[in-house]
Amino acid sequence: MSVIDIASRRELFVDQRLIDGFDGDARLKLHPPKREEIVFQVDGPLENACSGVYNVLVEHDGRYLLYYRGHYPIENKGGDSSHQQTSNVAISEDGIRFERPELDILDLGDGRRNNAVWQGIQAHNLVAFRDTNPACTPDERFKAVGGTGTNNLYALYSPDGIHWRLAQDAPLEVSGAFDSANVPLWDAGIGKYRLFSRFFEKERGRAIQSCTSDDFIHWTTPVPHQYDEGVPVEQFYTNATVTVPGAEHILLSFPMRYVAERTTPLDDISEMDYPGTGAPGMAGMTDGVMMSSRDGVHWNRPFPEAWVRAGLDDRNWTHRNTCPAIGILPLCETEWSMYVSEHYGWPDNRLRRLSLRPWGFASINAGWQGGGVVTKPLTFDGSELKINVSTSAVGAVRIELQNADGSAIPGYALDDMAPIYGDQLDRPVSWNDGASVGKLAGRPMKLHFELKDADVFSFRFVE
Repeated sequence: MSVIDIASRRELFVDQRLIDGFDGDARLKLHPPKREEIVFQVDGPLENACSGVYNVLVEHDGRYLLYYRGHYPIENKGGDSSHQQTSNVAISEDGIRFERPELDILDLGDGRRNNAVWQGIQAHNLVAFRDTNPACTPDERFKAVGGTGTNNLYALYSPDGIHWRLAQDAPLEVSGAFDSANVPLWDAGIGKYRLFSRFFEKERGRAIQSCTSDDFIHWTTPVPHQYDEGVPVEQFYTNATVTVPGAEHILLSFPMRYVAERTTPLDDISEMDYPGTGAPGMAGMTDGVMMSSRDGVHWNRPFPEAWVRAGLDDRNWTHRNTCPAIGILPLCETEWSMYVSEHYGWPDNRLRRLSLRPWGFASINAGWQGGGVVTKPLTFDGSELKINVSTSAVGAVRIELQNADGSAIPGYALDDMAPIYGDQLDRPVSWNDGASVGKLAGRPMKLHFELKDADVFSFRFVE
């Protein structure tokens, strides 16, 4: 019997890793984010319709930093390889209002009164992160990769996220096609750096690969993402990979899906500053999807549908739009924020905030008719079970703890607890006799969720 040890980790229902079976109306359900306000719009001579490659992170003093490609030569003087490109930063106190600081770093003809942090080919797709590696030195606390073209990705360091330097003059010895938002991060679970980058795969086209490093300079040979049999073969232009806050053992990725055979349905694109090549617009319609992984190589896609659609806004129905930004910001206890680019190629190119429930990317769900979900055998650490749950006024959730053979553990059967209803992020679960689950810690068991018009997004065992 294979038993999964979840210890005291928060487990999310973004895949079927822990699920043994469904019955009745139960299923996995994707929960798309909600579009909120516009938080940033291009402006001035250093930004234009091709600005983008947005990534957001929390700086150590509590500020939110938004990195993005600033100037891009739309007139095609050098294109992606132009050394005139800039990487810019905007700063926010709340993750909603981003302002351009005057950094006094680069002279771009404005007396250094601009917010550019880097100029050169590395600025084309510069993606930064704050390094939480305990062994990281203060002058390398922020790291980034940037570059474009084939096998031409550079590493950069910074002590503050503002003043950057090349880690070495030469590109990293990593093969790939780097005209994309390539994502580096520190994975504390494996004690290594990860790099998720773009390459071209036979019979797929634009695809994602990953490699690891101990020092951010020497990387393993990239390994293509692997998917289960039957998963649609689709092109991914970007990857926007993150570790989940509070569940860092889970990797989530939000690629911009590229549908090459489709072109814009708009009849009039005359106001676009960058319509691209082809008619009536540059080929390829895009949206955002979601997938998850536990090892960075094998990826689960139980939700082939879009995580975020282009929507009713016509200007999002042109090429390379609806691209999820990199990063998750837990701005408050009851809401997380992510971001998506809009109006790429148009003069009002912009970034919009998305809101979602904490850990609420997907759930086990059943409608009014009800259904059940049984987990695979697992062991845990802790003395209390907590769930992230939402029901309707008539809905309910009950949970039965079972022996590995599927029989109810005495005192923890469905009939031993009152139905749970309401909406809570960390709802304690108890049974009628008040018995602690602590005495079951380390013992192989299953969880049987009975659902009626309800969602359970995650669960964990705590002390």
